[in-house]
Amino acid sequence: MEFEELVEKVVKGEVKLHQVEKYTDKRTATEIRRKALEKKLGVKLEHIGHYSIDPEQVIGRNIENMIGVVQIPMGVAGPLKINGEYAKGEFYIPLATTEGALVASVNRGCSALTEAGGVKTTLIDDKMTRAPLLKCPDARRAREVAEWVKENIDYLQEKAVSKVTRHGKLRDVKPFIVGNNLYLRFEFETGDAMGMNMVTIASEEIMKVIEEEFPDVKYLALSGNLCVDKKPNAMNFINGRGKTVIAEAIVPREIVERKLKTTPELIAEVNYRKNLVGSAQAGSYGFNAHFGNIVGAIFLATGQDEAQITEGSHGITLAEVTPEGDLYISITMPSLEIGTVGGGTRVPTQREALSIMGVAGGGDPPGTNAKKFAEIVAGAVLAGELSLLAAIAAKHLAKAHKELGR
Repeated sequence: MEFEELVEKVVKGEVKLHQVEKYTDKRTATEIRRKALEKKLGVKLEHIGHYSIDPEQVIGRNIENMIGVVQIPMGVAGPLKINGEYAKGEFYIPLATTEGALVASVNRGCSALTEAGGVKTTLIDDKMTRAPLLKCPDARRAREVAEWVKENIDYLQEKAVSKVTRHGKLRDVKPFIVGNNLYLRFEFETGDAMGMNMVTIASEEIMKVIEEEFPDVKYLALSGNLCVDKKPNAMNFINGRGKTVIAEAIVPREIVERKLKTTPELIAEVNYRKNLVGSAQAGSYGFNAHFGNIVGAIFLATGQDEAQITEGSHGITLAEVTPEGDLYISITMPSLEIGTVGGGTRVPTQREALSIMGVAGGGDPPGTNAKKFAEIVAGAVLAGELSLLAAIAAKHLAKAHKELGR
């Protein structure tokens, strides 16, 4: 069929949106769907139709029914000096956002932290989880199954996990029993991948082995919601998922007063009364000022799973005055779910953003790029927290948004 003929058939519903690739290549199919929408809805999609991403690379891997792209302005903050275990040196951080003042705020925090000697980052844990649900005859049988699984981690790795992935390793399981329901929260190492697809496929293989071993047990759901994926939750806040990372710094009083126009005492008090007491009153899992702002902007820039901004926003900001009168500030991120290979990191623009930080692709040895990336994200989040807390303490927040956010 010719181009215009296909457009007409899509408009009339004779060819479904997902069927267009049957008649032409992926790039042309993208144009046809967009033209059909324009014609059917009476709208112009001129800007959505301008892009450099190759539909042949992303359709069927990252997107379906593609009609073009949405463009988000990208800025860069930095340099930020990081004294990490994997990230060592000065880094620029790409931030994709439409919120005026955000990049400027993070940039100011980077400047203050770098002048203060940099950010110290510490990776506490690294695991991706999946928690399948099994229905057992009763609670006692559920306990027996759980004990068998805990005793056979190596067997399940060999019998199930190694069949479907070279990079994933089953390292532990945390069972939860509710009545006759058994939830098995598997913990995996996933290298440089965020790892959700990897652990999902591996967990299904494990379920097959368990059903063979226990014929009276029924595998009901690959995710029993104790993973926990893409939802605010206490489980990940307490036990962690993805990378658990801490960033901290001591900012001399002179820098706080000169660069941030406030004092360590005021920043510490604002943090206590706003981030700790205020968040407790709200029942929040985010005892922080705006983790989600920085996490979201980095996720969009680098092709992370945007729904996992939810867990990435979990965390605690601490601020206190040192005996010497300087400012100690830290952020703890329990569930930063990120990767440098797979998923959206394959999209060329997002891969370029990762390359700005020197973390695109797999690390050598495997896993080191994702860990380095986690430390950079944590450093950027600390910069954002410091800058916003200082702006609130100095009563500059409204002024900054008037100047940069309108």
